[in-house]
Amino acid sequence: ADEFIRLFKKNHYPVLKKEKDLGRILKITASSPKYHTTEEGRWDYRVTIVWKNVGVTNDDFDAQPLIRQLFPDQETFKREEQRRFEILAGHWDVPVADVDLEK
Repeated sequence: ADEFIRLFKKNHYPVLKKEKDLGRILKITASSPKYHTTEEGRWDYRVTIVWKNVGVTNDDFDAQPLIRQLFPDQETFKREEQRRFEILAGHWDVPVADVDLEK
């Protein structure tokens, strides 16, 4: 978990922050469980991205120019990103919708 979050903060978070600067993302947060759970329900980190709108999540935005700008040493970047995904036990992209509890 420590290696994952270190690599995430070094290589992926800066790209997300650039997308936030561009107005594509409104908010980026991360959390970890305060207490332990059962092994089958275990997770270490949750990153929540609030996008500007649903269209932004499916457009043809190419992050590669940002990545090349942020990480001139592309060999190291690619190696570390590969490692970040190698150490994942599980990974989910889950779109969520707010529920209006007042309706």
